[in-house]
Amino acid sequence: MLCRLHSAIKSASPNIKIVAFVATKMLFGIACSFLTRIYNMMVLFMRLHIRKVAQYQTVRYYNVPLSPSNEMRLGLLKRKTMVLDLDETLIHSHHDGSYQPVPPKTPPDFVLRVTIERRPVRFFVYKRPHVDYFLKIVSQWYDLVIFTASLEIYGTVVADKLENKKSIFQRRFFRQHCAADFNGYIKDLSMISPDLSSIFILDNSPSAYKWNPDNAIPITSWFSDFHDTALLDLLPMLDALRFTNDVRSILSRNLHLHLLYSTK
Repeated sequence: MLCRLHSAIKSASPNIKIVAFVATKMLFGIACSFLTRIYNMMVLFMRLHIRKVAQYQTVRYYNVPLSPSNEMRLGLLKRKTMVLDLDETLIHSHHDGSYQPVPPKTPPDFVLRVTIERRPVRFFVYKRPHVDYFLKIVSQWYDLVIFTASLEIYGTVVADKLENKKSIFQRRFFRQHCAADFNGYIKDLSMISPDLSSIFILDNSPSAYKWNPDNAIPITSWFSDFHDTALLDLLPMLDALRFTNDVRSILSRNLHLHLLYSTK
């Protein structure tokens, strides 16, 4: 086909040759642009796929079935509630025009489009490594509750994506449920459960749980380290914590860590 086109151009008048040359150049440019887009999409897909596969090749926590005596002991205890923060604890996100700490061209796990103050905003959301596996395991041990200082319109969609139609979060709390403070927002666990012996929070911000420091597990803020294992590292302790009568008897020993995590 190209040979015929070339022969036709050679035998044509000069004006037709110019028009044909311009048309050919335009078609070539369109083809190159299309192929470049296809290549970029394939690269982004491969990077996202490789990142997901890498998570499943790391060391896992073996959720060993309980012995009959432990099953009996656990049955005598009240099932506890685990409260989870979202941003920089389970996920990280940035929106159009904001600073992006993740490496360039790193594909997000999902993109949210929400309207905030009558303006459409697009969020690029990245899941912390092993968060899906983490939620699958701890949902078997605890009643899970989301408590985020983010706006409800944003937090609801993020929680829905993390659940992936599995309904693992029993309740959800957002910015309007927080107490305002000059350092940000405070999350009062007593509004979720008056029994503070059976509730605790996992949050990267110590100022968010300063009213309930004996009921908190600190965790480093996550932004872009795709080799992070913080969630996996917590599983052995969380496995044991469900056997306590009062979570504060254990978590109150973490008080020295709160200041450490607040500086990171």
